[in-house]
Amino acid sequence: MKEKHKDLTGDLRKSLLYHDPTVDARLVRVLTELKTGFSFLETFIHDKVVTFFGSARIKTSDPYYKKAQELAGALAKNGITIITGGGPGIMEGANRGADEAGGRSAGINIFLPRGERKNRYVHESVGFYYFFNRKVILDYAAEAFVFFPGGYGTLDELFEICNLMNTRKIKKNIPIILFGKKFWAPLLQWLEHTIAKKKLIAKNELKIFYVTDSIQKATEMLKKVKNNSTGNLKDK
Repeated sequence: MKEKHKDLTGDLRKSLLYHDPTVDARLVRVLTELKTGFSFLETFIHDKVVTFFGSARIKTSDPYYKKAQELAGALAKNGITIITGGGPGIMEGANRGADEAGGRSAGINIFLPRGERKNRYVHESVGFYYFFNRKVILDYAAEAFVFFPGGYGTLDELFEICNLMNTRKIKKNIPIILFGKKFWAPLLQWLEHTIAKKKLIAKNELKIFYVTDSIQKATEMLKKVKNNSTGNLKDK
């Protein structure tokens, strides 16, 4: 009779968890980053905040850079604070627009091996090693989200927010503006005609997006958002 072998993986995992000193060090770093991030956001508690997302690879000559700059400037003139990831590309465009309009903006930066730089229009910032911590802070204080064209990082942030709203982990009905109809249309068509058609999401879950090319329409919509001093996370 073949001898049954005991599964020791559970004991091994426990051993690694409790005896690997790097685990404790990482936990301390995670918690320290979150505490620092939330302390940073306390200074924005009375601000109306809109968080901008988009590619770091977009150049200053790109029309989307100009649009991010213009939209952020229009919002800043209406007393709205702009938060970005603090890097180049769309993030820089948004910070620049707010800065040149005399408004307030901030950068929630990430430390990367290739050394993503903080753009020169960021005057208030906090930095993170862990992406998941950074995303919590980017999402927490916003009254609305604006997404410009981007790659994996931008799509990761977009779909995480959609999922958190759908699962009630953050407050529902936070406006999500997708700026650039030509860029976003194929993605929305795929979601509707492939994902929703297979009933992997409900069609009404696609109604959370507002797609536009208009600075004026986006500005008018975002001017109506109300200050959310309690943050977006739901504890129950």
